[in-house]
Amino acid sequence: MNKLQEIRIEKLSLSMGIGQAGDPLDKAVKLMESISGSKAVQTTTNKRIPTWNIRPGLAVGCLVTLRKKKVELLKNLLAAVKNTLKASQFSGRTVSFGIPEYIDIPEAKYDPDIGIIGLQVSVTLERPGYRVIRRSVRKGKIGKNSQISSEETIEFMKNKFNVEIEG
Repeated sequence: MNKLQEIRIEKLSLSMGIGQAGDPLDKAVKLMESISGSKAVQTTTNKRIPTWNIRPGLAVGCLVTLRKKKVELLKNLLAAVKNTLKASQFSGRTVSFGIPEYIDIPEAKYDPDIGIIGLQVSVTLERPGYRVIRRSVRKGKIGKNSQISSEETIEFMKNKFNVEIEG
């Protein structure tokens, strides 16, 4: 296989939407940092929804983006969903799935202060050469042969992580 056609993991994103600021959000940030080993960032709202007591600038969730040392964590996160994903969870070069309870992750221990919280996982794949989209000088487009389709993403996950695909 051509080295420029090999698929690799670009980033692994973990996110939680809590819906309110305060103590529940602090617990979610603490949990994210313990699962990922990296600092979590709080996300804020842009809209005002008076019935939900949400205003612009209010912190309502948290996320962590991992770019290195992500393979072992991804294996643990896939083990939490029993290495089974649905075909609808694949979209081009991304794979997204949810974990209803963090205690399903093999290396996570239950913390009574946090309680039971779920999280969302998103994996983004790339091929060598994808940097031309992000660079500041002479930005370019990705050619048709270098783009990653959903079928290629499914094959990558099957081969690399032994993931089973449900209808």
